[in-house]
Amino acid sequence: MSIYQDLILDHYRNPRNQKPVIAPTHQAVAHNPTCGDKLGMELRIEDNIIREIGFIGSGCAISQASASLLTEHTKGMLVEEALALDPEKTLQLLGVTLSPARLKCALLSLETLKKALHQHKNPPENLSTSQLPKK
Repeated sequence: MSIYQDLILDHYRNPRNQKPVIAPTHQAVAHNPTCGDKLGMELRIEDNIIREIGFIGSGCAISQASASLLTEHTKGMLVEEALALDPEKTLQLLGVTLSPARLKCALLSLETLKKALHQHKNPPENLSTSQLPKK
């Protein structure tokens, strides 16, 4: 196994930031209908900085490891920097070459992050972690 495969398995088995966020200011849910991966992400943004980020989801090792790696990478980042992230950077975090079918799995976390960042800063009270996909 390569060091990158080990990294993916480590983040899949021991995901970082796989948790709801207390008092989130932004949140989103996305899914990949091709394979069934689901991902919900919550963020608490203060002073234009991602202070807290968490995800809840289910899916393959690639989608879950990607969410873990991306949340680690973006915590503490300025919102503008996170919005500027591109698919290439997300794939760099994983460190492996993926087939076209697996690219959607790897990029689900980036889609969810950007969707959350574009949400209104004060989401309605009825949005909660209950809407996030179950583990």
